[in-house]
Amino acid sequence: MPYDESEILFLHQVVRDAGKRVLELEQQGIEITIKSDQSQVTTADYEVDRILKNQLLSRHPNDGWLSEETPDDLERLNKHRVWVLDPIDGTRNFISKIPEYAISLALVVNHEPVLAIIFNPAKNEMYSAVKSKGATLNDHPIHVKTTTTDQTTCLVSISPHQQKTLQALAPEITFQGFGSIAYALALQAAGHVDMTLNPGNQNEWDIAAGVLLVQEAGGLIQDRDGHPLFFNQPQTTTRGVIATHSRIASTTQKLLKALDED
Repeated sequence: MPYDESEILFLHQVVRDAGKRVLELEQQGIEITIKSDQSQVTTADYEVDRILKNQLLSRHPNDGWLSEETPDDLERLNKHRVWVLDPIDGTRNFISKIPEYAISLALVVNHEPVLAIIFNPAKNEMYSAVKSKGATLNDHPIHVKTTTTDQTTCLVSISPHQQKTLQALAPEITFQGFGSIAYALALQAAGHVDMTLNPGNQNEWDIAAGVLLVQEAGGLIQDRDGHPLFFNQPQTTTRGVIATHSRIASTTQKLLKALDED
């Protein structure tokens, strides 16, 4: 068994502690730098990475580690258990004080996430999932949206031109952009939206926790080619992430096909 109840309680506490530190740094003032890929990173990103790496690897010294803000150590490929972390997914939102960002943490065992936490400190929302045991928000069970409503909502990360194409194809759907794929997947797991389309390449740390959340909340999730997602790979990018549920799976495929043909 790769986890137990004490492990889950420990994870919730250390992630909450890291989130508290994020809010403290936001009040004190953060430093922003530009990485080699031109993305932004802040002192809060590095602090969350430091806190969680120290806490988790002190408790589990034989585990592997994969984080956006830690140089990749390929020794992780030889590990049975690997922690996959995005210290702050949605850094631009965090910098802009938009409360739609999250700490995203997953424990991956044999290439599949078995524990997941997505924590939005700005809203005090703790999304959590355990493989084969369901998903929760602040300890209350959550499920993907499966009932038929007048309006379908789809979170998308595509160009304005592509969004116009989809809107013309499916006027009954409301398409909304997002700044954090981890938080978008958490919202879907909690039933706030119907589907999430992000056909662009994703990093493992962006989506590992969200994949388990959606699955345990009763949703379907795969890459843009319809393949299942596996983690702790030598190449840490995936071919997009598409989250839906059985009721609208055919609609999701229609939208993806339109994007491919556009």
